[in-house]
Amino acid sequence: MRMRPTLSWTPTGDLSPGTTDLRPVADALSTGGVLVLSGAGISTESGIPDYRGEGGSLSRHTPMTYQDFTAGLQARRRYWARSHLGWRTFGRARPNAGHRALAALGRHGALGGVITQNVDGLHQAAGSEDVVELHGSLGRVVCLSCGARSPRSALAERLAKANAGFDPVAAAINPDGDADLTDEQVGDFRVLPCTVCGGILKPDVVFFGEAVPHLRVEHCRQLVREATSLLVLGSSLTVMSGLRFVRQAAEAGKPVLIINRDPTRGDRHALARVTLPLGAALTTLAGRLGVSLDGEVAEAG
Repeated sequence: MRMRPTLSWTPTGDLSPGTTDLRPVADALSTGGVLVLSGAGISTESGIPDYRGEGGSLSRHTPMTYQDFTAGLQARRRYWARSHLGWRTFGRARPNAGHRALAALGRHGALGGVITQNVDGLHQAAGSEDVVELHGSLGRVVCLSCGARSPRSALAERLAKANAGFDPVAAAINPDGDADLTDEQVGDFRVLPCTVCGGILKPDVVFFGEAVPHLRVEHCRQLVREATSLLVLGSSLTVMSGLRFVRQAAEAGKPVLIINRDPTRGDRHALARVTLPLGAALTTLAGRLGVSLDGEVAEAG
């Protein structure tokens, strides 16, 4: 079996300055075996807001924590009312040029997998395979009592019937699918139980204050071990759930490349941080590798 050439480098510990030069990323992709770690920034061009950066939702919005959600009915009423409204935005979101280019690069054989911190399902909708949803998916619901999982669309239909006429105007929609509503707008929104056992329903996502499942983390660590390099797309790497894989790759001497507009917590481990918009950058990279997009051959950029 022909062995893939190995890329290696030693991190300097200095912050990686921003650049618009895509050559290091193109070189890594041409080698193959690139593991992608994506964050909210890749979905902003699909109309889903980012957590951080200019205008990021964390400047005005505190996400629901697992502890708050499980503490009492009123917290769950507030969450499900806001999430039910926000789900309409997520349900309408479609993959953008970045998602589509990444899926095409995967079909081309340039990637060793995709780990996403996003819960929107847009990578899969674009055609990417072998996607690990690090923080779960808003497209599923899980019962905290019996563990039964069901499609979010089914719960959305039940909630719509149980809360006929509920149609407030949200101040904003956040990356976790939570709409900004006042307590008055939430009102007496009706929360529904599991249809199997009557237990508490929760979106199948990792809330703030909740740990990523151990087996999922270990699977991601194995993907890092098998990868030739790690490409971070649209993540500030502020939370440890993603940063740990950057550190693992760097400690193993594997190149870390980042495409993100703003500085990230992982810059000191990176060979380069490209500051170009993700849709344009990934489309250009596909073009340089001659990768077909939507049945057409991408033009070299």
